[in-house]
Amino acid sequence: MEMEKAIQTAIDYETNIRDIYRNAAQHVHDPEGRRFFKMMGDDEQHHLDYLQERLKSWRKSGKLSVEKLDSIVPPKEMVQKASEKIKARISTEDLSSIKVILGRALQAEVETSNFYEEMVKKMTLEGQQMFARFLEIEENHIAAVQAELDYITHTGYWFNFKEFDMEEL
Repeated sequence: MEMEKAIQTAIDYETNIRDIYRNAAQHVHDPEGRRFFKMMGDDEQHHLDYLQERLKSWRKSGKLSVEKLDSIVPPKEMVQKASEKIKARISTEDLSSIKVILGRALQAEVETSNFYEEMVKKMTLEGQQMFARFLEIEENHIAAVQAELDYITHTGYWFNFKEFDMEEL
C-alpha cells in the first residue's frame, strides 16, 4: 500500500473510533462514563491531528517525518478505579447502553489495530516506525475498553486475567 493511501486509511479508522467515543460521551448519563468516553475521543482526535500533519507533510515533500506520538489514556490501574466508580452508580438501563457502546468501540479498536499491524509488516521503515507506535497505542485502547466491558459484564476477567473461577466457588 502506498504511504498516502495508508495514512488516509488510518485517518478513516481514527475518525470512526473518535466519532464512536464522542457520540457515547454525549449519550451516557454517568459523569465518570462521560469522562472515560471523552478521554478516549480526545486521544483519537490527537491521533487524527498527528496523521493529518503526516499526510500534509507527505504530500508536500514526499517524505514522512515520524514525530513522537503520546497517548492520554491512563495506566490500567486508573481505568480499573474509574470502572469501579461507574459500576457502583449506574442503573441497569445505563449498563445496557454502555455495553452496546463498548462493544462497538472494541470492534472498531480491534479493526484499527489489525490495520496498523498489517502496515507494520508491509510499509517501508519510516512507515513501520509510525504505524508501530499507533499499534502500541491501539493495543492499550483495546485493553482499556475490554477492561471496562469485562467489569460491566462480570465475565470474571479483568485485564485478561481471570478474576475468579466459578468451579472454585
